[in-house]
Amino acid sequence: MNNATTLVRETFPVGPLQCNCTIIGDPLSKKALVIDPGGDHQFILQRLDALGLKVVSIIHTHAHLDHFLASGEMKKATGATLHLHKQDQFLWDNLEMQCKLFRVPYVPVPAPDHWLSDDEELACGCGVALHTPGHTPGSMSFWFPKDKLLIAGDTLFRGGIGRTDLWGGDYRQIEKSIRERLYRLDEEALVVTGHGANTLLGDEMRSNPFIRA
Repeated sequence: MNNATTLVRETFPVGPLQCNCTIIGDPLSKKALVIDPGGDHQFILQRLDALGLKVVSIIHTHAHLDHFLASGEMKKATGATLHLHKQDQFLWDNLEMQCKLFRVPYVPVPAPDHWLSDDEELACGCGVALHTPGHTPGSMSFWFPKDKLLIAGDTLFRGGIGRTDLWGGDYRQIEKSIRERLYRLDEEALVVTGHGANTLLGDEMRSNPFIRA
């Protein structure tokens, strides 16, 4: 993506657990990323169409069911590739179990096409993937430096942090991820969280009740 132009971004809640799904698009090439399509694939497709964008990669902050329930339908409809960190494969492979536990209808999802790695450049060169484990072993955040935009998934919230009492969660890891990776980014960055309202990174650094810089 062209770093000289402002990226197109739209975030909206989807699915039974209202995960924030984000579309990131290049206004010049019209190529886009879809992050965490946790449901409502037809609505996501409608928004892509309305924005005039073509999704090339579907990327995931982690593999809890509410962040990838619609990934298979999105791939089927668009041909876009599915991307996940390898350490969350056990969660992806156990989608049916997760759905039963949360009483959510199960829809099979194909295996990821590509395993994300730390500091990997995202499709089209618009940003970078950061491995920020703790909420899950393979949790990722996505950083778009030119736009001062951080997609934090369920690692960091407005006035909160991700749960660490689910499968593979680790409080010491999430604390390290937030302090050593996220809080070292631009404090003016807008943080799009996995659920709920956006926040500013500097506000969390100074006043987050769980982990401060």
